[in-house]
Amino acid sequence: MLPNYNRQGIVVSETPLIHTGLQKVVDSHIERMGLLHFIDVKNISSSELMQTSVVIAELGGDEQKLARECEVYYSLITRFREVHWIFLVPRACFARAVEWLMRPETTLLSTCESIETVADAIFLGSQKVDRISHSLLAAGREGSNDEENPPLLTASEKQVLRLLGKGWGINQIAQLLKKSNKTISAQKHSAMRRLSLKTNAEMYGWINSFQGLKELNLLSMHRESQQWNNLAIN
Repeated sequence: MLPNYNRQGIVVSETPLIHTGLQKVVDSHIERMGLLHFIDVKNISSSELMQTSVVIAELGGDEQKLARECEVYYSLITRFREVHWIFLVPRACFARAVEWLMRPETTLLSTCESIETVADAIFLGSQKVDRISHSLLAAGREGSNDEENPPLLTASEKQVLRLLGKGWGINQIAQLLKKSNKTISAQKHSAMRRLSLKTNAEMYGWINSFQGLKELNLLSMHRESQQWNNLAIN
């Protein structure tokens, strides 16, 4: 535990899941740290930032919104250099985030990172964690087609992945949905192809990422903490 990480953190996101998930991460992994939650970075006061060790912010939106966000964040980063700024970056925002926000005080993570990766970034601090996560670098090298999210899944594919994420097996899902095992397996593999996932481990990693949980609606702002634990895939 870094000595300055027993104070206060700030979460900035329009996504309820981000707030719920990060609150659980901090409660479970980082002692004596409180979190403040904001939907818009402009609502954060200077006095709050002066007491803050880490800011975790989700980027997104159209090009104009992203440019405005980056401009505000850059101004704050240059003023509050003791803060560790962690940005959750969609694939389509990668180039802009690097151009505007890459500084010694910042860390860029993909929105597809596992919960554990985000917890490690908070715990290690800006002096020890990788500046840009490997998964985000890989996404940038791939040369995305500027879509913010992976191709949308069909309703059936989402249903299968959602049940897999809750711990159901192929046989159980087939019985529940009154379909054959072959059909359920085909929908699972079709979803994996759309998401460019090659193994079951990668699939469960995506399901348990912020983006996967949001896409599959596996968690809402009003769930109990214990229900978050039940989503973990061991």
